[in-house]
Amino acid sequence: MKFQSALLAAALAVASMESGQSFTPSLSLKSTRQHTTLGKSSLNMVATTEVVNGDSIRPRRTREERLEAASKGLQVHCVGLSIHHAEVEVREKLAIPEAMWNAASMEICASGDVTEAAVLSTCNRFEVYYAAPNARTAMAAVTKYLADRSGLPVSALRKNLFMLSGDDAVWHLMRVAGGLDSLIVGEGQILSQVRQCHLHSIEEDGSGGKVLSRLLNNAVAAGKRVRSETAISKGSVSISSAAVELSEMLSQKDLNLPFSEARLAVVGAGKMTRLLITHLASRGLEKIAIVNRSLGRPQELQEQFPDVDIEVKLMDDLWDVVGRSDIVYTATSSVDYVIDEQKLEENGLAAGRPLMLVDISVPRNVGEDCKKVQNVAAYNVDDLKAVVAKNTAMRQREMVEATNLLKEEATSFSAWRESLSAIPTINQLQERANQFREEELDKCTRKLSNANLSERELEAVERLSRGIVNKLLHGPMAHLRKTETIEGKQTTLKELNAMFRLEEDANGRGRRPNRR
Repeated sequence: MKFQSALLAAALAVASMESGQSFTPSLSLKSTRQHTTLGKSSLNMVATTEVVNGDSIRPRRTREERLEAASKGLQVHCVGLSIHHAEVEVREKLAIPEAMWNAASMEICASGDVTEAAVLSTCNRFEVYYAAPNARTAMAAVTKYLADRSGLPVSALRKNLFMLSGDDAVWHLMRVAGGLDSLIVGEGQILSQVRQCHLHSIEEDGSGGKVLSRLLNNAVAAGKRVRSETAISKGSVSISSAAVELSEMLSQKDLNLPFSEARLAVVGAGKMTRLLITHLASRGLEKIAIVNRSLGRPQELQEQFPDVDIEVKLMDDLWDVVGRSDIVYTATSSVDYVIDEQKLEENGLAAGRPLMLVDISVPRNVGEDCKKVQNVAAYNVDDLKAVVAKNTAMRQREMVEATNLLKEEATSFSAWRESLSAIPTINQLQERANQFREEELDKCTRKLSNANLSERELEAVERLSRGIVNKLLHGPMAHLRKTETIEGKQTTLKELNAMFRLEEDANGRGRRPNRR
């Protein structure tokens, strides 16, 4: 941890020096809300672009270049913030819609300091997984991107960011995919989100590359094993069910009303709303109002839940619905507040009868200032922590089993990653053998010059020499590829280097080691 902290500090210092006397984000931000409305154009990077906002950048590497770089010592890293490290006020400033994940990854790779990158942005976390040969400069590039996007000073970012490298980064992603790092231990939604992160990374405009796409694919496989081979997901709760449990638990206190008698409404009609209705229905829900921008999705929900009386309203009727509801859940993709103190006052709902607002969206749909309004109890995703604490305690045994499975997958990736280090040795071995073959073949050809051999016969001698070399090299290279443990791989590499004197040039002089 001391090394990681030092590395993070150094990277942040580099970011500061690169952007001025004291690091200030180049994107000025009048308000958090304005920043979250940045369109796709603010993230898009063209592969051949050389200058952005007056700053010179390197052209984006092609997929072939990234594949080649993978064999030259790329290490994986992770930097980001989650519900465990950062408040929702900070997380929402970095939130990126899924449709823009690849554009963000391209921008992160644009400077050339980061070779591969993938973004994962959910309501509980914003994380960048990346691969780079130089951890310090890469971290500086990623940190600068985060500061520019969020509009936060570096001092504020340092309080919220975490940074992991190598095996620590691999292990973190495995725990994320397995649901062990989630607010709701064992919840399954994060696995589908990691899967989408992997699929986007290997798209034509993705920036995954060989190392990162392999890591993400392994993480998805690990998550699937955890869900199929342990009972960690049985009886688990999601953010939606935790929201229902929170409102049920606090209904009497905040509303002086039993939860079963409360009038309910949901703003939004996406996946979170469907999950909300599912959990509410399991508690005997009979009636609920849904407010949405269009009628399509609410009508689909009416068909999916025929036993629930679902009243559908458009956004024009929002305040009428809020005014006659006791509990309002908000779950929209809006980047602006749907409900705040000013709007409550304008619609005559301030200091009126008790009202509970439960916001499960990131960016938030309910303004923080609603908590100051008399008779209004407002909660967001960060308030769910107390509700799910008991859930974690009940799952300790399953977490141990899941951890063992994740360790197997993490070890598998690390072994594969280490196997890439064999590629330069294999290339050296082939080059050295081919060099000797060509030298000896040239001597032989000169001696056979008086034998009047035809071109076809000389080609046969050429093929013979290649065949002998290939057969001789097959054993050592097959042994190198099959060695499974990292320690065994390193030992084999040393033996081959010594056996074939690969560190020496053709004249017997030692080669200068490659500097990475």
